[in-house]
Amino acid sequence: MKQSIYEEITGRIITMLEAGTIPWRKPWTVTAGMPRNLISKKAYRGVNVLLLHALSYESPLWATYKQVAQLGGSVRRGEKACPVIFWKPLEVADKETGETQKIPLLRYFYVFNLAQCQGLTDISAPLATPATTEAQAIIDNMPQRPDIKFGMTKAFYSPREDFVAMPNRDRFDSEAGYFATLFHELTHATGHETRLNRQTVTKQAGFGSNEYSKEELVAELGASFLCAEAAIVQHTLDNTAAYIANWLTALKNDSKLIIQASAQAQKATDFILAKKFGDAIAE
Repeated sequence: MKQSIYEEITGRIITMLEAGTIPWRKPWTVTAGMPRNLISKKAYRGVNVLLLHALSYESPLWATYKQVAQLGGSVRRGEKACPVIFWKPLEVADKETGETQKIPLLRYFYVFNLAQCQGLTDISAPLATPATTEAQAIIDNMPQRPDIKFGMTKAFYSPREDFVAMPNRDRFDSEAGYFATLFHELTHATGHETRLNRQTVTKQAGFGSNEYSKEELVAELGASFLCAEAAIVQHTLDNTAAYIANWLTALKNDSKLIIQASAQAQKATDFILAKKFGDAIAE
C-alpha cells in the first residue's frame, strides 16, 4: 500500500529522532538563510522548514524537477527529492444554504536543493537572512501579550488566568535558554480563546494524551521558529533518551501530528510577530 504524505513526512521525522537528531531543536544558523524556492524566492514554512533544514545543504534554494528543467538545468542522477507541503483552500458549497466555505486541502510537491542540480547558470543566492528582530523586541511587541510574572519556581502558562510564569532571568544558564523558554510559553499563550482559540489550549487535556502532546509540540516548534527569527542558537538542548522516546511514541501513534502541529506553530509564530497568516509555500 502506498504511503500517504502524512506517513512519509512523519517517517522522515521518526528516522531523525531514532538517529538522535531532534529536528525542531536543531541549532539553526542564518549563514545561508532560511530555505526558500529557487524561482519565487518565497520562504518555506511550517514542517517544510524542519524537513529541508535537516538535510544540511549549504544552499537555501530548492526547486521542483519541472522548475529546474524550465531554467535549463537538470537533477543529477541518483539524487533524492524531499517532499514539501502546502494547504490549498478548496471552496465547497453547503447543500442546504448554498453558501460556500473554504476547506484547507493538503497538497505536496517534491523539491531538490540547488546543490543536487547541474546546468543552472546565473543563479544568485539570496542574501543571508539576518535576525529581523531582537528577541526582547519580539516579546515586547507581541500583540495581546499576556502578563509575564517573574520570580516563579518554574516556567508555565496558565490558560485560566492568562499569564506566563517565568523564573528570574539570572536563573538561566544562558540568554538562549531564557528566550527559548519564554518563546515556548508565549506560543502556548497564543492558543487562548481571545487570540487563536486553539482547542489544545482552550479544552483541558490530560497529561500524556494526544491533545496534550500536540500542544507541547506546537510550543516546541513555535519556540524554534522564533529562535530562528531572532538568530538564537539553542546550545542547551534536551536530547535525553526519555525525551526522544516520548516523541517517537507520540509520532508513531499519530501520523498527522507533526504536520498539524507545525501548521499551528507557524500560525502562533505569525501571531507573535504580528505577521499576516499564510500557507506553507510549495512553489
